Amino acid sequence: MSPLTRRILAVNLLAPALLLIGTFYLGEYRRSLVTAELSSLRTHGEIFAVALGESAVSPAGENLMPELASQIVRRLAFTADTRARLFAVNGMLVADSRALLEPGGEIVEAESLAPPAAKPAPETVADSKSLLNKLFALLDVIYFWLPGVEEYPLYHENIDQHAEDYREVMGAMEGDIWVARRSMPDGTLILSVALPVTRYKQTLGVLMLSKTSADINDAMFEVRKATLQVFAATLIFTVLVSLYLGGTIARPIRNLSRAAERVRKGRHREHTIPKMTARTDEIGELALALNDMTEGLWARMDAIEAFAADVSHEIKNPLTSLKSAVETATRLKDPDAQRKLMAVILDDVERLDRLITDISNASRLDAELSRAEPKPVNLSAMLTTIADIHTASLSENAPTLSIAAPAESEGSLMVSGIADRLVQVLRNLISNAQSFSPQTPDAAIRITAGREGAWVVITVEDDGPGIPEGKFEAIFNRFYTERPQAEEFGRHSGLGLAISKQIVEAHGGTIIAENAKTEDGAVTGARFTVRLPAA
Repeated sequence: MSPLTRRILAVNLLAPALLLIGTFYLGEYRRSLVTAELSSLRTHGEIFAVALGESAVSPAGENLMPELASQIVRRLAFTADTRARLFAVNGMLVADSRALLEPGGEIVEAESLAPPAAKPAPETVADSKSLLNKLFALLDVIYFWLPGVEEYPLYHENIDQHAEDYREVMGAMEGDIWVARRSMPDGTLILSVALPVTRYKQTLGVLMLSKTSADINDAMFEVRKATLQVFAATLIFTVLVSLYLGGTIARPIRNLSRAAERVRKGRHREHTIPKMTARTDEIGELALALNDMTEGLWARMDAIEAFAADVSHEIKNPLTSLKSAVETATRLKDPDAQRKLMAVILDDVERLDRLITDISNASRLDAELSRAEPKPVNLSAMLTTIADIHTASLSENAPTLSIAAPAESEGSLMVSGIADRLVQVLRNLISNAQSFSPQTPDAAIRITAGREGAWVVITVEDDGPGIPEGKFEAIFNRFYTERPQAEEFGRHSGLGLAISKQIVEAHGGTIIAENAKTEDGAVTGARFTVRLPAA
């Protein structure tokens, strides 16, 4: 059993455990039953006392008549299923409902027996009841050891009973009604009520009614039995539910953990994270998230491997050229040829420097984009600033830059992003357009910005030769170069558009390349379209 399943089981067992513990705290229910029983005894005692005061008194009304009082006490006690004892004012026992006077003068104890059962109980039922009684007896032993539980004095009955044997009888001699609770060695309670028997406000004796707690014990037995039945059903249900939850929660999580461990230790993507698409709960979402995370990690590793391969390839070319030029320079004696080779070596070194700088920037870009906190950026103000900088640094015969965008005060071109990196994208696109545009005053670079629903759309268009057919996606690959013929080789590393695409996609947008054409299909230049989600 997994630790999570054990924890689920332990938490779910708290409720049935509290239910079981509740069987120890039935004292209030027991006390209410005792109070009700004493109240019933008092009611019966008041009736008995009135009957004795009216019927078992001598004609002069000075004392009780023992024989008549005994008959009345036995008859009334039998109907009330209680034991009645009548004491005279001198403390002597006058009548006892459990004593019969035989003709020879002998007193015989009499006790009512339970009626015979209509059908003997099966042995299994008797055994189970005996077992329950033993269990409840054990619970009672534990219960009476708990602090705050009320303890009762032991019941003791002498052969020759006297009023002084019972505190409640002596109290009733003063004209009050007294109650008493005593316990037997087996834990059964003896409940007693003592009432004065009066005639014309004169106390002639004391009637003492007593009854065992057998009915109370039976009621407690039924309550505890019902509680145990509920506890057993609740326990079984709780265990089954806990095992079900453990199976539906702990087992899938363990499977995901083992799959993640296999992916970590495996090679060549031979292990994958189960998607659990049939589950629509949080565990299913966790499985999908882990699977997507694993695929993202594999994609990142592929990108790192491809980047490393591209970098080694791009660096190898100038290094090979440097090696060849240095080896040739050592064998040349002509100063002019040596100067030419030194110029080649210098160009290769500058190319390596630019390449390493661009590679360093590209390698730091991903980490910077993941750590930087996006902020509101007004693209209208950004485009205005870029246009001012371009105009101030405009060289002779360079293409002009025109911008068509809403006013900055309208605030319709607000995006959430990293301002420096968005500036880098626009400068890369403008620099790319400038290098391909004709170097004449008539040439122009046109930037258009606007809103399209929930998107901010920026287009950069030039008057150059356009993009070769079939290369609209390839130009965004790292180290891809498609430069004008007049441009000196090695001036660009081929990372500008790749970096721009990485920045735009990190902002949740897209960048596409296409050719601008006339109505008859003639190419008039290249067009780059950037779409960013509006803030």
